[in-house]
Amino acid sequence: MDFARKISLFCDTISEWTGRIFGWVIVPLVLLTVMEVTLRRFFGSPTIWSFEVLKQLYALHFMIVAAFGLLYGSHVSVDAFTMVLKEKTKAILDLISYVIFFFPFIIVCIWQGYSFASRSWAMKETTWSVFAPPVYPIKTVIIITFILLLIQGISEVIKRIYIIKGVKL
Repeated sequence: MDFARKISLFCDTISEWTGRIFGWVIVPLVLLTVMEVTLRRFFGSPTIWSFEVLKQLYALHFMIVAAFGLLYGSHVSVDAFTMVLKEKTKAILDLISYVIFFFPFIIVCIWQGYSFASRSWAMKETTWSVFAPPVYPIKTVIIITFILLLIQGISEVIKRIYIIKGVKL
């Protein structure tokens, strides 16, 4: 196995395990939602903390599994035009799209996400609610998310290059 294949496999493995592990965040998310609805509707006793916790859990779940979604092609894409193209032509268009759109966007998001999170950490930012949980950990997830997307994007580019070359990965 050559070096590029090893890199692609390594990147895919990171995304796979991140998705498998953090996909389980949905369980406490659902359980806490059911608990809050039950307490609110049947006992008339809502919690002051559940909305903030649920919002941060949902943000964690939604963001951290983005690279896993890219690995399995589950992101929204407009393929009405490309579905009639040959695999090699699609790979060329994908490669161009990654270079022109994906990587610049990811780099800006990492850069701005770092700035955003570091300000939050510096002031130990909390929400404005009565519960006031810290938001700097979830803002740090933004950086982690885009780093994971960058890693998976590298793998996807390697895969497209192999398709263009006509070599099985």
